[in-house]
Amino acid sequence: MSWTCREVERRVLRLLHGHKTRTRLSQIHAHFLRHGLHHSNQVLAHFVSVCRSLNKMAYANRVFHHTRNPNIFLFNSMIKGYSLCGPFEQSLQMFLVMKARGILPDEYTFAPLLKACSNICDYRMGQCFHSQVLRVGFEWFESVQIGIVELYVSCVMMADATKVFDAMSYRDVIVWNLMIRGFCKSGDVDMGLYLFRQMNERSIISWNSMISCLAKSGRDSEALQLFGEMRDQGFELDEATVVSTLPVCARLGAVEIGEYIHSYTDSTGLLQEVASVGNSLVDFHCKCGNLDSAFSIFRQMQCKTVVSWNAMISGLAFNGKGQLGVDLFQEMMNKGMNPNDATFVGVLSCCAHAGMVEKGRDLFASMTITHQIEPKLEHYGCMVDIFGRSGCLKEAHDLIRSMSMKPNSTLWGSLLSSCRTYGDLELAELAVKELINLEPWNSGNYVLLSNIYAEEGNWDKVEEVRVVMREKYVRKAPGQSVVGVG
Repeated sequence: MSWTCREVERRVLRLLHGHKTRTRLSQIHAHFLRHGLHHSNQVLAHFVSVCRSLNKMAYANRVFHHTRNPNIFLFNSMIKGYSLCGPFEQSLQMFLVMKARGILPDEYTFAPLLKACSNICDYRMGQCFHSQVLRVGFEWFESVQIGIVELYVSCVMMADATKVFDAMSYRDVIVWNLMIRGFCKSGDVDMGLYLFRQMNERSIISWNSMISCLAKSGRDSEALQLFGEMRDQGFELDEATVVSTLPVCARLGAVEIGEYIHSYTDSTGLLQEVASVGNSLVDFHCKCGNLDSAFSIFRQMQCKTVVSWNAMISGLAFNGKGQLGVDLFQEMMNKGMNPNDATFVGVLSCCAHAGMVEKGRDLFASMTITHQIEPKLEHYGCMVDIFGRSGCLKEAHDLIRSMSMKPNSTLWGSLLSSCRTYGDLELAELAVKELINLEPWNSGNYVLLSNIYAEEGNWDKVEEVRVVMREKYVRKAPGQSVVGVG
């Protein structure tokens, strides 16, 4: 290559990694085409790398297919690009093209291939690559080892992951985090916590993963204790910390810690910059009954998503402020925000609390007619609640019968509660029988049926229920009576 060509090549590489690359990518492409560098594998490999960072792999692919003799560096760049940006299967396809050209993989080829297999949870293909790694002797490269562990963790094959992990001579924080995530994902939170305690060095991701896993497993007190340890060790909270910890604070009533997080996110700018932080704070304050703070945060949020509106509407329903929730839903519509299925669960709950039967009917109808959202069990549950609270028991029953999906115990339980409130023993009996069909093991349903018969003075039926319970080996829970519960 002449001195002039080398100089142009260096200039192109500087342009590719400059500040204005995003807006000048096509001009840079034209520049190296004009200077005959479109077959320079070095330039093209860098070009593909930049396309990857800008999520423009389709552009990279078009350029790649005009290359006469792509080498291992260019193939690796393409394989890596697809492994990160997708379509992930294209990484595997690119590898096959490379093999067909007789180009041998190197240590930089396998890590992205394993990453692609992880992303699509293709355990069998990943094992094939693992075998090839062992065959060519690349298993000692750290990036390849991490790739193999991530593959097995993603496929929840923790025995395989453990074998690779145990054989590693050096384990950085990334591979520890992967193993912790894998055990928690597989349901073995204790093993995840054990590994977490073994770590010599932890990142914020380590703390966030463990706090999140404990919270999802119902171990809120331990999650909050771990959050305290994280603070004591001087780690800065990030978005994931806030989103994982605030629901724990709400469930445990740890208002002071929640208020600390609120103050921290406000002072560091997280509240202003990250929508999910604002959403979590709105949800936290609503669940703690502090609607003034929730509304204040909601109104100050610069970039509200549908989740933001949902959090505030559902929070108003949770606190029995149904009319305010319906008004906020209308404001949301006026601002052109598209609702989703969770929005309707929130606003229909508001209608139930406010006794707004007609509004509930209209909103439920608008789901399919105006917004093309198919109602789910939760929406039917809200409507049964709306009708039941207002004494429209026949309408509630008709709605359950009209459903295209099978009603669950929550729906029949809601109808039963309303029947007993309004004294409709006939419909209550029908609802309890449906509950017994759905939950034949639940003694409470038999007790309810006995109570209904007792209220009618039908003692023969009460005895029949007792006989059925004995035949089905259903034991009555302690502390319940089969008669006289009104």
